[in-house]
Amino acid sequence: MTRCEGIERRADGRTLLKARVRAAPFEGQANDALCPLLAHELGLAPWQVEITGGEGARIKRLRIAGDPRMLGAVLDKLTKANA
Repeated sequence: MTRCEGIERRADGRTLLKARVRAAPFEGQANDALCPLLAHELGLAPWQVEITGGEGARIKRLRIAGDPRMLGAVLDKLTKANA
């Protein structure tokens, strides 16, 4: 059940990467599972993905370190694979 589910375009204009983690949203367990999942999916080291906002909310803001062109290509591939 831990997986990236693709891109969601919301009615308010925001575009989000949807991900599900098996860990419970208790004492940061779900947040701790999210960064390694996204790092793995993006081909990055876990330290390259960090939550910068929304720690207690369903929608998170992330900082992802890496080459923007490579990240864009990987996100595009994830989007098409999960469409």
